[in-house]
Amino acid sequence: MSDEGRLSRRELLKKAGAGAAAVGAAGAGAPFAFAGPHKYTGRWLSGNLSLITWVHFVPSYDAWFDPWAQQWGQQNDVQVTVEHINNTLLDTRAAAEVAAQSGHDLFFNLHPMAAYEDQVINHAPIVQEVAKTHGAYMPIAQASTYNVKTKKYFAVSDSYVPDPVVWRYDLWTGIGAEPNTWEHVLKAAPKLKAIGHPIGIGQSQELDSNMALYAFLMCFGSFLQNENNRPDLNTKKTIEAVNFMVEIYKTGEDPAIFAWNPSSNNNYLYAGTASMILNAISATRTPESLNLPFSKDLWIWPIPAGPNGRLGLEHLMGCWNIWKFAQNKANAEKFLVDLLKAGKQATLQSQLYNFPTFTNTFPFKDIRKAAAADPHPPKGKYTILTTIAEKYTHNIGYPGTMNPAMDEVFSTFLIPQMFAQVSQGKMTAAQSVASIKSQVNTIYKKWEARGAV
Repeated sequence: MSDEGRLSRRELLKKAGAGAAAVGAAGAGAPFAFAGPHKYTGRWLSGNLSLITWVHFVPSYDAWFDPWAQQWGQQNDVQVTVEHINNTLLDTRAAAEVAAQSGHDLFFNLHPMAAYEDQVINHAPIVQEVAKTHGAYMPIAQASTYNVKTKKYFAVSDSYVPDPVVWRYDLWTGIGAEPNTWEHVLKAAPKLKAIGHPIGIGQSQELDSNMALYAFLMCFGSFLQNENNRPDLNTKKTIEAVNFMVEIYKTGEDPAIFAWNPSSNNNYLYAGTASMILNAISATRTPESLNLPFSKDLWIWPIPAGPNGRLGLEHLMGCWNIWKFAQNKANAEKFLVDLLKAGKQATLQSQLYNFPTFTNTFPFKDIRKAAAADPHPPKGKYTILTTIAEKYTHNIGYPGTMNPAMDEVFSTFLIPQMFAQVSQGKMTAAQSVASIKSQVNTIYKKWEARGAV
């Protein structure tokens, strides 16, 4: 593994750039002729545009995106270079580019990078331009990319991904159960493990564990911050939630969950082992494409209900950032405007994995029709996605909004750490919650002192 793969974002942030390698904009070539002025800034487009993004979990999306980007470049006389990297490397690459003050014009990540607010332009003109023709920027996107304290759009989101429960209908109904509530999951967990099909909810320092456990906390009435973006971790409810998940682990999971990466729960399911995971629909699309024998038995439902109801998070929040040090800002702005307007194509080409972030781009009623027409059995299983997206999907930081403090809490994986310390017998729930609560409060005080929260 490269040094980039070993370094964590936390380490790079702590070092404040020390030791980070410079990352150049790859693929520079001879510029095309001027194509004309930028339609809403009046600036002329020419030259290059470099962007970096992930390797999408649904391959058909990248098969659409890369040619689309090249076609956009031809139409605008801009040499476009697209780099794809594994999603686990995005945070360290972003930290390296910031430290070097050099890199790609456009940087994509799967969660909002609010901690880098001072390193990016204000993306407000992009949001405003798209809203003129494609409807309002959705509340989940607004809450994820706009700092209410500084009044700045530190990113713009092109998509968010609903996060359903993916479960094996054959296995669950075989033991006479369904994952409608977390109580149902707890009762079913030992039975499912006994027949060789454990629950698959990670407690590792990675994105999927973060999202699943954060949403789980919300179902128990535990929130890391309140609606005013102040730390608000309720000790009693959080201890209850941690002990509940620890019991699910002890009776119905495998110790491998402590070392998972973002593809581990998918692979656990694809192997025919997992009986339930929390994941986007890549977890069902891949078995369908591979014609796995149990693909017809993979059902998707909203997150199970807890004592505080049924509250979920987006699985991924696709966020684009234009660095202040980008060499081709006008090109990057125009590219994003056009990409956002192509949101319906993006949703269809992602096989309904990506949901657009502007209300009229591809309305929910039309997405539902597309989902209902999906031919994979059981017929109509994807129609629930729009209900999940509209009713149960919230932003990181809910009931508040994303901000640099919340970003640091999320990106340093304090939430999975809080659960894993108890599941592994290193601390009691009370000790672990108290430790994490203290760390969260310290992080918020730091960012409050900087005027960012």
